[in-house]
Amino acid sequence: MRTLVLRLNPGDDLRASLDLALGQGGGEAAFVVSGIGSLRGASIRFAGAEHPTRIEGDLEILTLAGSLSPDGSHLHISVSDAEGRVLGGHAAPGCAVRTTAEVLVAWLPDWRFARTHDPLTGYAELAPHRKD
Repeated sequence: MRTLVLRLNPGDDLRASLDLALGQGGGEAAFVVSGIGSLRGASIRFAGAEHPTRIEGDLEILTLAGSLSPDGSHLHISVSDAEGRVLGGHAAPGCAVRTTAEVLVAWLPDWRFARTHDPLTGYAELAPHRKD
């Protein structure tokens, strides 16, 4: 396992930056172990919802975790607003960093992650494969 600590800058899209980091690192499988920071608005798909909900305003990232693959990432996030209300779900494109985001990524060089349609769930789910 290899690790990478990322510091994202104001205006960076959280999801796009993590997808880019996977590609630039030459890996085919990684996990976001932890992430904290702040966002200027977020797009989060809540449990059971078909589409993301846009949340405006300054937000604190309380947790960030998920898997990264060349076929797309699967990220969960929880954020709090200025009143301390907490919301969470799937991090969608459109989560722009406000001041910073600090993210710990663990690369798994012996693995390749893919996403394939699972007829049981109806979604593209993780299909991990150990490399020979």
